[in-house]
Amino acid sequence: MKKPSILLVEDEENLQEALKLNLELEDYDVTSAWNGIEALELIQKEHFDLLILDVMLPELDGISVVETIRLQNNDIPVLILSAKNSSADRVLGLKKGADDYLTKPFNLEELLLRVSKLLQKSRQLAERKPVEQVYKFGRNSIDFSSLQCSTRSGEVITLTKKEIMLLKLLIENKNEVVTREKILQAVWGYNVYPTTRTIDNFILNFRKYFEEDSRSPKYFHSVRGIGYKFTE
Repeated sequence: MKKPSILLVEDEENLQEALKLNLELEDYDVTSAWNGIEALELIQKEHFDLLILDVMLPELDGISVVETIRLQNNDIPVLILSAKNSSADRVLGLKKGADDYLTKPFNLEELLLRVSKLLQKSRQLAERKPVEQVYKFGRNSIDFSSLQCSTRSGEVITLTKKEIMLLKLLIENKNEVVTREKILQAVWGYNVYPTTRTIDNFILNFRKYFEEDSRSPKYFHSVRGIGYKFTE
């Protein structure tokens, strides 16, 4: 069985060596990078199961690295290591697309536990089946290639590209909450930043098209303060 592969991006030499050694003792395959530019180059060339990333890096900081890979729709789990321990820094890291955030100095056992959990997430991503071109649920169907859907009443509606992108994202992650930030990155990118109300309006439209009772939705749910979820 192939060892899980980790890209470790840390410019502090002693910490880089200590972490690399301890991760290799856990039977992980570890590649080292020393700055943000090098990290992005390696991610373009190779597949990694996990990215461990310091925030304070030369040339390109860790937050910018995360933002860049998420804009490329790369779902690699990311664990940020940071000497900055304010909640604002933590929130910024998670908003830009990190999966977890650990402040320095940290407990090695805790780091290894978080690494193990994120690698489990990486396995689930790898096993995720792509959504079929025509996706059916209840009496509804969505044709992603023709940008059309057929509602429970048999009405055929032409959807916008953004509606299709959002539907696909929610269905790919069915039964899981997709954060507002992830939706913004995947559907809108960073050049246009819609309000929460914009995404809410999309969800209200989906309920109108696909739900028996839009006030008591079965498929499309808003999770207050976090994001949105498609359940089946």
